[in-house]
Amino acid sequence: MTHDCSFLEDLDLADDQVSVADGRRESHATDYGTERLDDDGVLPDAVVWPERTADVSAVLAAATDRGVPVTPYAAGTGLEGNAVPAHGGISLDLTRMDDVVDYRPDDFQIDVGPGIIGSDVDDHVAGDGLFFPPLPSSGDISTIGGMIATDASGMQTVRYGEIADWVLALEAVLADGTVVRTGSRAIKTSSGYNLTDLIVGSEGTLAVVTEATLELAGRPEQIRGGRAIFETLADATEAVFDAVRTDVGVARIELVDGLSATMANDYLGSDLPDAPMVFLEFHANHGVEAEIDLCRTIFEDHGVARFEMSDDDAEMASLWRARRELAYAVSAYDPDLEPLHPGDVTVPISAYPEVVREAKRLGDEHDLLVPCFGHAGDGNLHYSVLADPDDPDQLERAEGLYREIVELALELGGTVTGEHGIGQGKRTFLEPEHGAGAVETMRTIKRALDPTDTLNPGKIFPETADGERVRDADR
Repeated sequence: MTHDCSFLEDLDLADDQVSVADGRRESHATDYGTERLDDDGVLPDAVVWPERTADVSAVLAAATDRGVPVTPYAAGTGLEGNAVPAHGGISLDLTRMDDVVDYRPDDFQIDVGPGIIGSDVDDHVAGDGLFFPPLPSSGDISTIGGMIATDASGMQTVRYGEIADWVLALEAVLADGTVVRTGSRAIKTSSGYNLTDLIVGSEGTLAVVTEATLELAGRPEQIRGGRAIFETLADATEAVFDAVRTDVGVARIELVDGLSATMANDYLGSDLPDAPMVFLEFHANHGVEAEIDLCRTIFEDHGVARFEMSDDDAEMASLWRARRELAYAVSAYDPDLEPLHPGDVTVPISAYPEVVREAKRLGDEHDLLVPCFGHAGDGNLHYSVLADPDDPDQLERAEGLYREIVELALELGGTVTGEHGIGQGKRTFLEPEHGAGAVETMRTIKRALDPTDTLNPGKIFPETADGERVRDADR
């Protein structure tokens, strides 16, 4: 279905803020996740680049009045089609709203636009010895607005928490153009509904964030990192569980299985051992060696083969690059195979060894490659299932395997997505995870804030999986 977006000409927007050119529309029809699957996506009817909150407000008000859907877009690094315009309409590209609006180092706070790249926040505050702790692995290519939309998290979540834990306040625009401010600069509040947390993780279905107040932290004085190499994957996962429950002062504790290490070596030309590994980083202002010694002792109880620490920045950068680029390495590993959906299930830490063990067992059972890695310290497992896209039997087995791991995660008290969001790819799992009553409550909130289904239709809720927008008149 196409939508008449000629009304954009009547808004107070510059010529370079609106485009209906095919190339511009095509570049906004996919994100990283859909491109990876050679999905051409759905073309938006127009692309708009707002430069201020008033632009966002005007576009949303006019679009809602005319029944035109609006999909927020930024860097396009999402993995679940979160920013893909499932029903055409307007792709609202927020990358020009990338300013540092205000910076208050004495309060450990910064106000930024949604289009700013995450690592640029760190660069801006580094001179004062500060940083933004919850940046995901893609923090150098993804935007703060995108991170807020999916409540992203990353390698340091085990110590510092996720994005939601570091967002103090938001300026956002509702579907009808109303501008609201949520939260405050205070680090705590008991005042009214927590609208900030409601918007964080809503994937642009409730409001469009136009400014965020972020909390910062002091950069630790002592940073040490390294890796532990194990004989078996079971030893590695049990060691992680033991270290986390012992409350070892680790800031990053990442699992890399032997298959993932092989893929990283092929992609980067690195020389990681073909064995299960745990990558580690410790943060402290004093006493970091004591935490390292405690971790080493725990890992020795689980048969660690080698425990190697370093304070060489170049060596550590190489190690973390191998972990950070694993998603690319998996995709590039075999030209005849494609990774299906990017799994990011998360389970209670006590269940982590089981979910990893079952993922590998299922791979063997179905004769499929299943690389496993992830933010082990918070129970987050990233996995891919590789299959030949031209082999229907293999695709069916791969889809079934993917579902089995998700279903196991739910049985273990976990979630279908720890950081990528529901988007389009995980809609069918929303109700099995939360139950019909909770999902209907979510729908009620969506209808209250966006009764015309203007904002990012086709995301999160399973009833839009068939390609039909759910408009107020249809309910």
